[in-house]
Amino acid sequence: MFWKKPPANLIPEWLIVGLGNPGGEYNGTRHNVGFEVIELLAEKNKIKLDRSKHRARLGLGKIGVTSVCLVKPLTYMNLSGQAVAPLARSYGIKPDHVLVVADDLDLSVGQLRLRDSGSAGGHNGHKSLIQSLGTQDYPRIKIGIGKGTKGETIDHVLSTFTPDEKDVIEPAIRDAADTAVAMVTQGATAAQLVVDRHNKG
Repeated sequence: MFWKKPPANLIPEWLIVGLGNPGGEYNGTRHNVGFEVIELLAEKNKIKLDRSKHRARLGLGKIGVTSVCLVKPLTYMNLSGQAVAPLARSYGIKPDHVLVVADDLDLSVGQLRLRDSGSAGGHNGHKSLIQSLGTQDYPRIKIGIGKGTKGETIDHVLSTFTPDEKDVIEPAIRDAADTAVAMVTQGATAAQLVVDRHNKG
């Protein structure tokens, strides 16, 4: 893989943050779809995730002509804001340019949703972000992972997808990455078109 080395003075215009839990035991779990989107964006745009800062793994580079910082918090999900907020402040990025990609229990597996703000909706990662950023007004891409059995939320989000679900979630992760690209390069209207096309497909 040929990686594009970012200019030494590159200052990102956007943070693109994928939420998840660090550690190999969480790879492929429902809660980690945000990480998978970041890894795909890094691969497609030849951005190496080779830096550590403010308890996050990150990569600096460009998507089209837009300079970005791809972020995977190294905290656990419920402490995500402790990594993201200091990082945003250090780069001078306001919350409306912190794009967060995360799983959503209230959406069916593979469904996508784009929002420019909103409550945490019971998601511990968003709870931490809202608290640390001091606002709920930041854009987000939600990837449906289904509800699972009532009362077993923790077991569900830490479980892996069934073979049938993988056939649905894999294109959702690809289209979530495309949504992120559209968002930072063309804006919310273009990003929503990607989401609509995916959900209708």
